Amino acid sequence: MQISASIKNSYQQHHIVVSTEGNEKVIAIPPKAEGYGSSVNGGGLLFLSLATCFCNDIYREAAKRKMEISLVEVKVSGEFGKEGEPGSNISYEAKVESVNSSAEEIEALVEYVDGIAEIHNTLRKGVEVRRVR
Repeated sequence: MQISASIKNSYQQHHIVVSTEGNEKVIAIPPKAEGYGSSVNGGGLLFLSLATCFCNDIYREAAKRKMEISLVEVKVSGEFGKEGEPGSNISYEAKVESVNSSAEEIEALVEYVDGIAEIHNTLRKGVEVRRVR
């Protein structure tokens, strides 16, 4: 699956497009108050990526199990220190509710998704990020 994200930023302009297999979506995030850059930092967006991946994977895997999910809440937190240093102490909490599944079935689903969530596993494994010239 081919995924891309792009930002075009100039004074008071912040245009963001994400694309999955050619399906583009514009995401509205305003520029910083000073006019340049994003009002949301990369750490927050990284954590949103983790939360989004987990949420989407819960629904995908629940459908395979014929589980009807009524609510997914995911909160990701962590720390970033000095410039240039990676984040640390990244953790997440998840609350999942279902109208037709037991607490044990929900917990089994959550544990399974924790093990297969693509963004989580990308960070857990570590992957090279290279600049293309």
